[in-house]
Amino acid sequence: METTTYTSEGEVGEGSKQQEKAMVEVEKKQMKVTVAIDESDESFHALKWVLDHLFFFLPSSSSSSSSSSSSSSSSGAGVAAESELIQYQERGTVILVHVQQPFHYYIFPAGPAVIKTTPLVLDSVRKAQEENSAVLMTRALKLCKERQVRAEAMILDGEPKEMICETVEHIDPTLLVVGSRGRSKTKRAFLGSVSDYCAHHAKCPILIVKPKK
Repeated sequence: METTTYTSEGEVGEGSKQQEKAMVEVEKKQMKVTVAIDESDESFHALKWVLDHLFFFLPSSSSSSSSSSSSSSSSGAGVAAESELIQYQERGTVILVHVQQPFHYYIFPAGPAVIKTTPLVLDSVRKAQEENSAVLMTRALKLCKERQVRAEAMILDGEPKEMICETVEHIDPTLLVVGSRGRSKTKRAFLGSVSDYCAHHAKCPILIVKPKK
């Protein structure tokens, strides 16, 4: 499968052709949108972009007016709204993916002594990673719940860019969405870029959401 890459500035109300093309791709089948989550604001900006542009639900004004007219019509409007919401939620799912990078065992000199990472230190770091991952996923799931969007969370271990691409190949989502940190070409060359790597290796359409200017 070829990788199709789109980019977006993430601004509400933009009508770029790339956004429209991405929307058409997603609407072809029931949506299963994978969003990469990490500690950066850019990843949560990407998630919010997905919720704003691909998963949106607002009660109709007619339902609101009907509910205020009489108790019977209010009950009917409530049933209709609930039915509409169920149909909306059945359109798809947001799959949140967070990858914990492994903490390696090091031995290094410190003056006349040699310091090494002990199992106790490794356990402490591991526990801190798990707590941080739980906080991130709780925050992301809360955003989805507030928008009444069905969501699943996956916490994995390994190199983020590689694990994201492996996960995408396994679950076959409609679209992969990652945030871009807006690094220069030079920094991307030296530091690497998850979004660049996924754009070349993910076996599904990918949308890169750029940070707000």
